[in-house]
Amino acid sequence: MSNSVKIVLGLALVTVAAACSREEPPMTYSEPAAPAPVQAEPTYSKY
Repeated sequence: MSNSVKIVLGLALVTVAAACSREEPPMTYSEPAAPAPVQAEPTYSKY
C-alpha cells in the first residue's frame, strides 16, 4: 500500500475511535415553565 493510503486509513481509524470513546454527560430534564393564564382580549364597541 502506498503511504497516502496508510495515512488516510490511520486518520479514519483514529477518528472512529475518538467518536466511539467520547462520553456524553447524562441528560437532565426539568419541568416546563407554567403557562401564562389565558386572558380575554379587550373589546371596544365602535358603534
